[in-house]
Amino acid sequence: MNEFLEKEEQVLKMLKTVFDPEIPVNIYDLGLIYKIDIQDDGVCNIDMTLTAPSCPAADFLVEDIEQKVRSVEGITKVQVNIVFEPEWTKDMMSDEAKLELGFM
Repeated sequence: MNEFLEKEEQVLKMLKTVFDPEIPVNIYDLGLIYKIDIQDDGVCNIDMTLTAPSCPAADFLVEDIEQKVRSVEGITKVQVNIVFEPEWTKDMMSDEAKLELGFM
């Protein structure tokens, strides 16, 4: 596996350890991560959304993402961009998340 794919896999692994305090499913399986872009200089740009625009956990989630992703070897900076388009729906969740939350 090349170095870029390894780095991307490690970033994904870290994102799967970030949980919304009110929902027992990680943010990746919830479908909140829209884009991960790792630059050659180690800057990782992440586009994500929230389950609701007024999510009280937004600051906590961003801080947790930045801290965990920055721990990946080769990542020098993490920029989390909160976006609301496309609007998040339950259909964006993984099957595992739907099952965990009782939607299947």
